[in-house]
Amino acid sequence: MDGFTPNFAPHEGLTDLDSRYVDVEAMEWIEARPGMKMKVLYKNNETRQATIMFKAEPGCVLDEHEHTGLEQTIVLEGSLEDEYGACTAGNYVWRPVGSKHTARCPNGAVFITMFHNSAKTVASGRLFPNYDD
Repeated sequence: MDGFTPNFAPHEGLTDLDSRYVDVEAMEWIEARPGMKMKVLYKNNETRQATIMFKAEPGCVLDEHEHTGLEQTIVLEGSLEDEYGACTAGNYVWRPVGSKHTARCPNGAVFITMFHNSAKTVASGRLFPNYDD
């Protein structure tokens, strides 16, 4: 099996077909960028898929980026906003391949994003998530 939950010891020793229960609360937050932390719940470098929980501080802005694959987000707390609208707590937004936007969390937010491929920052070309590590 190629998918995994990084740094999650309880999954060690499971067979390929065993369910992977993840105690999200027990996982540590990792800095994703200034003003934003993350917990990588699932990652598959081969298929270029990832599910990541983010916690953004009030005022956090994600620079303009282009989606190189489908992106789906469920907001748990706060709001995730862009030039097209706002996704508030309990709601869902998806973005098609090739779409571009600048995301903002004016009041902070907690959300889960499912990536199919990466988002590419327009200014720098940086890919997130990175599947080469």
